Amino acid sequence: MTLLDVQGLTVSLPRSTPVADLSFSVDRGETVAIVGESGSGKSLTALALLGLLPAAARVLSGKILFQERDLTQLPDRELRNLRGRDIAMIFQEPMTSLNPVISIGRQIVEVLRQHQSLKRGTERNRAVELLDLVRIPEPHRRFDDYPHQLSGGMRQRVMIAIAIACSPKLLIADEPTTALDVTIQAQVLDLLDRLRRDLDMGLLLITHDLAVVAEWADRIVVMYAGRKVEEAPFGTLFASPVHPYTRGLLNASPRLAAGQHYTRGKLTEIPGSITSAAGEPGCAFLPRCREALGSCRTRVPPLIGIGAGHSVACPVAAVKEVAHGALVG
Repeated sequence: MTLLDVQGLTVSLPRSTPVADLSFSVDRGETVAIVGESGSGKSLTALALLGLLPAAARVLSGKILFQERDLTQLPDRELRNLRGRDIAMIFQEPMTSLNPVISIGRQIVEVLRQHQSLKRGTERNRAVELLDLVRIPEPHRRFDDYPHQLSGGMRQRVMIAIAIACSPKLLIADEPTTALDVTIQAQVLDLLDRLRRDLDMGLLLITHDLAVVAEWADRIVVMYAGRKVEEAPFGTLFASPVHPYTRGLLNASPRLAAGQHYTRGKLTEIPGSITSAAGEPGCAFLPRCREALGSCRTRVPPLIGIGAGHSVACPVAAVKEVAHGALVG
């Protein structure tokens, strides 16, 4: 069952188009990862879904269908009611997202009061249950702690508890493991995966780290300069990446595939840096691509289907992939 269906989403700023013609979907109980470097438009996409874009940004075109309702057309009041109740988000940095002068338990209670009608005597009990659900030790005692008294991993768990307080249908996690060590990263991602299964919710995981999505995502959307350049089931993407940018990300990652670690040689960097999404003609990846042709300068490459659930925005790579498949077959 399709929970979220984004169709042709374009987000504009006064001098650029940071997200252009982006389409993807998330089914109930599914984890979809959006991957790309900083500046690729991942976080702005998440903010657009929730109607939380900065004042200078706006949705120029496209639809954001959540359970077949277009969120871009909802009045602000209805959108506020959806946020936190049906769609929740975990932001990048918990220390700046949590209120430093209110205890973590009270912050959970505030969310419950906003969206649920609980008796005053039961609010604390529910908040403690949520802290226990995200595996905060001694949740009864921790209820009265303040954010600065917790470690980074514990604060992230509190953010997750707040996000799932109302059992949302869709959870958006924007770089949920930033600044956490590897062990804590795995614990947080394992927790999100368990909650996804237990609550039967869709999970949209936004990250720059392909090593993260290798083990947790069902499908992967690769973004570059505001556009989707490749989409595939995670096994297909890691086994047969097609777009030059996707291949570059994998070659620059210390983990080349799920469960497989880079063990020898140097990591290969992608030359140059990400271009601004200013709506220039041609392929945005052109200045960094070793396989570009003259035609890549003249038009934005369309997405081409090359297999089951696999599409790529690179005619050059698509032709090579199809030809290779024909030879193998």
